[in-house]
Amino acid sequence: MSVVSSVLVPYTSYLRVYEPLAAFPEAERAHWERYAGRAEIPTAQDELRRSLADLVPTPPVGVPVHESADAFVAEVDGVVCVCPWRTRLRGWLALAELAEIFPPPVLDAVLPPVVRGQAAADHERWLEHNPDARPWIRSAVWQVPVRWFVLFSDDEREYAAAGVDGGPPVLRYRTPMVQARRRLARALKTLRETVDEGPLTEGLVDVGRWLEEFHPRALVELDYGGLVHALPGSRLAEDRSAADVAEGIAALRDGDSDGAGVAYGRLAERWRAVRDRQFAN
Repeated sequence: MSVVSSVLVPYTSYLRVYEPLAAFPEAERAHWERYAGRAEIPTAQDELRRSLADLVPTPPVGVPVHESADAFVAEVDGVVCVCPWRTRLRGWLALAELAEIFPPPVLDAVLPPVVRGQAAADHERWLEHNPDARPWIRSAVWQVPVRWFVLFSDDEREYAAAGVDGGPPVLRYRTPMVQARRRLARALKTLRETVDEGPLTEGLVDVGRWLEEFHPRALVELDYGGLVHALPGSRLAEDRSAADVAEGIAALRDGDSDGAGVAYGRLAERWRAVRDRQFAN
C-alpha cells in the first residue's frame, strides 16, 4: 500500500447536496448517467487521497489543474442523484480561507506564496466565464457547524459502528431538500424573534442562500466524515447533536430560555471536546 493510500481521513465533516439528473444541462446529464452506471464509484476516502497526493510534489499543487469529473451517487425514491466533487472549485474556495486558519509562516511552508498567487489568478480568470458557479459540497475541520444540524431531525440519523467491509464507523443524516429548507426557515424565524442577530443567524442565512441554488427534489446530506476518528465509539454512538439543536430551537420558540441554554450547553460541551483535540500531541 502506498503512503498516500494508507492515510486516514483528516478530521473533516461535509455537507453535500445530491441533485437529480434532470437538474443538469443535457451534455453534463449524459456524463452523469454513464457515470452512475459504473460498477465502482469512488468514495469520500478516494477523493481525499487524490487531494493529498497533490501535496506530495515540490512545489505542491494547491489546486488541481483540471476539474474533477467524479461525483458521489445516491438513489432517492428510485431517482438517481449525483453530488459532483468539483474539486478544483472547492480548492480555490479553501485557499481563500487558509489565511484565517494558519499564521503566515505556517501557511508559507505548506503552500508557498507563488503557488497561492498562481491559484488566485487562475480562479479570477475562471470566474469571468463562470460567475454563478457554486460547490455541491461544503466542509468544516474539527467540527460540524451548528447551523448544519438545523437542516435535519434526529430520526434521519444513520449510524453504523463499522462501515462497509469493516471500515471506520459512519454517522450521517440525509433529508429531502424541501425538508431542509423548511426547517431552516422555521429556525431562522425563531432566532430572529427571540435572540439578537449573531453568528448562528448569519450562518443560517448563508446556508439558506446556498440551498436555494439547487433543485427542489435534491437530497441534503451531513456526513461526519473523518470526525469518526476523533470521537470514541461510545460517544459517537450517543451523539444526538441534531436532536439537541432541535430541542434548543423549540425551547426558544416556547419562550423557555433556560431549556434552550441547557440544550445548547450540552451541544457546546460535546464539540468543544472535539475541537480541543486538534491541539493535543
